[in-house]
Amino acid sequence: MGQLAGKVAVITGASRGLGLAIAQTYAREGAAVVIGARNSRQIEQVVTDLRASGAQAAGRSCDVGDLMQVRALADLAVETFGKIDIWVNNAGLSNAYGPTSSIPVQRFEAVINTNVLGTYYGSMVALEHMLPRKSGKLINLLGRGDDGPVKYQNAYASSKIWIRSFTLALAQEHKRDGVGIYAFNPGLVDTDMLRQLEAVEGYEKKLKPLSTVIRWWANDADVPANKALWLASSATDGKTGLVVKVLTTRKVIGGLLNDVTRRITRQPGRDATLSIKSIPAALRAEP
Repeated sequence: MGQLAGKVAVITGASRGLGLAIAQTYAREGAAVVIGARNSRQIEQVVTDLRASGAQAAGRSCDVGDLMQVRALADLAVETFGKIDIWVNNAGLSNAYGPTSSIPVQRFEAVINTNVLGTYYGSMVALEHMLPRKSGKLINLLGRGDDGPVKYQNAYASSKIWIRSFTLALAQEHKRDGVGIYAFNPGLVDTDMLRQLEAVEGYEKKLKPLSTVIRWWANDADVPANKALWLASSATDGKTGLVVKVLTTRKVIGGLLNDVTRRITRQPGRDATLSIKSIPAALRAEP
């Protein structure tokens, strides 16, 4: 019997990347999974694949920046499987690399709508279902910037420090209500979001060192997905308010040592190819 047997999990942003890996991992461990993402065609394919593997699955198109769509995703979970035990606010959006003053306002707003409002809406809807039962696990995704400012990535980084503060405040507010509320930083996950980038014109070269960072420290999505499994399991019962990171100091040192060993033994390294698309600056700004 799997670690999540009998549980129902909702995962946003689950049509690909880390969200998909979490859905697959939860399903493998016995959970019925309900997935949401903007691309309805991708969602349909993921649900089909999960069911073909023997999993219980459902899904629908969902823009997490729209409260009504988030409620509809929760309604689907309850109508299909009867309850919600686990909710993972994974949906996230990054922005072009460059000065905040050079990022078009609409692009900045899109990050805030998805990362901030999406986490807020998802958390509120999840708690509506969990608090009356005094049971459940709410997992909110952090990322680079959750512990301080990051220049040229201000929209994304600021959203993540907001999510950290918001999540820990929620955990304090509901520490006696039986719901586990967790902040989860998956570290560098080797997905399209990490490799397919945009940069303000003139800032493309500043992204080149990311190739080295990927080679040293990026993980395949199944690594953080397994940590997300641990958070959702009985192992964290009664431990609300945890901040969990995949990229620990030990792993940082280990990544460096592994690369040194690889070079000495002349072994091939991880492919760290980046795709960088340039966008015009909204305002004139010097690199």
